[in-house]
Amino acid sequence: MSGFFGSSSSSAPPPEMASRKQAFIDSYRQEMALTNAQELMNKCNEKCFAKCVTKPGSSLSSSEQSCLSNCLQRYMEAFNIVSRTYVARVQKERLSDTTS
Repeated sequence: MSGFFGSSSSSAPPPEMASRKQAFIDSYRQEMALTNAQELMNKCNEKCFAKCVTKPGSSLSSSEQSCLSNCLQRYMEAFNIVSRTYVARVQKERLSDTTS
């Protein structure tokens, strides 16, 4: 039976369709990565500023600078751990899906 988009058989999509789909998926992943990075930086700035800068002024004291640096470093370390764990889990799930 022929439909609006061609044959209704269960054949594979044309290569150009598959490559456009993959390009869209890659673009979406890049956008999500950028969004996540921006959200991480916003959250870091918000939390670390609230923790480290108790009396805002025209400049940061050395203790505030040190606190901010340590706070941001901890956030980045935590983010990296979570990211690596998430990627490993997704890869493991993909492997188990392909072997099932």
